[in-house]
Amino acid sequence: MKTKKPFYALAIGLAAALGLAACGSAPTDSTTTAQSSTFKACMVSDEGGFDDQSFNQSGWEGLQRAKTQLGVEVVGVESKSDADFQPNIDSLIQQNCDLIIGVGFVIAPALTEAAQANPDIQFAIIDSSFQTPDGKPVDVKNGKPLSFNTAEASFLAGYVAAGTTKTGTVATYGGVAIPTVQIFMEGYAQGVARYNADHGTNVQVLGWDPANPDAGSFTGDFSDTAKGQQLTQQFLSQGADIILPVAGPVGQGTLAALQESGSTSNAAIWVDADGYNTTEFGSYMLTSVIKEIGNAVYDTIEQSVNGKFSNEPYIGTLENGGVSIAEFHDWDANVSDEVKKGVDEIKQQIIDGTLDVSTAYDPS
Repeated sequence: MKTKKPFYALAIGLAAALGLAACGSAPTDSTTTAQSSTFKACMVSDEGGFDDQSFNQSGWEGLQRAKTQLGVEVVGVESKSDADFQPNIDSLIQQNCDLIIGVGFVIAPALTEAAQANPDIQFAIIDSSFQTPDGKPVDVKNGKPLSFNTAEASFLAGYVAAGTTKTGTVATYGGVAIPTVQIFMEGYAQGVARYNADHGTNVQVLGWDPANPDAGSFTGDFSDTAKGQQLTQQFLSQGADIILPVAGPVGQGTLAALQESGSTSNAAIWVDADGYNTTEFGSYMLTSVIKEIGNAVYDTIEQSVNGKFSNEPYIGTLENGGVSIAEFHDWDANVSDEVKKGVDEIKQQIIDGTLDVSTAYDPS
């Protein structure tokens, strides 16, 4: 029997399980134990919520896949702000969850405190290490980090953007200036620089300067779509035609601005999930920088069910298929064969280690 040690007594039972549904892809062959029928896998979102068409939604789909394929019971609670993290986690502890998965870098301190206080419960965190309140990484015996080296895939996306732009200017912005956001922006800018070096061009990047990251463009949150729309309109007025929003639901503002512009040469690059499939603006999606969050969640649950849970960090890369760029879908004809060939060559160089695309924000 679990010893529950809630760190916010007032929060006990406040957050109810969500009756959300999502479709998951079929897994490869897997063997589960009889424990699956009594196993409870739980998840708490960040402020974007499980219908953000991006980061949280991908994690939720992995949870739902485990419910369908492994027969586990699942519970999810949504956070509307940072203040919800601790009471939501405490609610899951009180519901006797066997595994609690937190979504996002910002939730790390609260999840770390819960994991340390409840060593008989297994924890996992998406896109972060377990951390102290002052941001120092800490090893938690019952906590597994699930991280993604998105600089690798963002590099490819930046190369594609630079090779596809009609104006010679592209842009990016983030929700909040945290490593898991900045890594996309840095990788994207590096990919543009690589294209310029290969082709003697001078494609400009608005919103991020590798030499001065403190001057990067951020909306300040992951929820205000109006801010995303306003910032995108500003980029468009400055000549940018391909924009990478790294801001969860705020990116919907970018899509609205692109639609409002009426130009068929303006496009977005989505993050975390394939925006062509998860949003209603597929015709504006040049490509997406994908994190296979759902697979990482499913695999972690399966390992836990089968008694093989470990706190060894998982890092998704191009080599292990944990990150990738999506197909070009409706934009395929706009991406030249030369650019496609260049992407394939660069991808292989990154995988075999002959091209270093490391950043200051890489997961360790």
